Amino acid sequence: MLRGRTMNNRVTPAIQSPCIKLCVLEPDSGYCMGCGRTGNEIASWISLSPQEREAVTLQLDHRLANLTRNKRRKGGRRNRLASAG
Repeated sequence: MLRGRTMNNRVTPAIQSPCIKLCVLEPDSGYCMGCGRTGNEIASWISLSPQEREAVTLQLDHRLANLTRNKRRKGGRRNRLASAG
């Protein structure tokens, strides 16, 4: 089990997090592009029960697979630039 330390130097269990330090919320879905959590889930992660964290964690792969950034745009950037000019 991972362990953390509090300010008074007591050893406490560390809470596992899916965070990969790529914290950008996708505007279309509201999900973090790094871990797949919502802003509210990220902010309240430490206060969620282990069961609530597990329920969120089970959804993350599906959320990440369906982010807008993972869907190909027709024509790509080069095509959009060519049609704009």
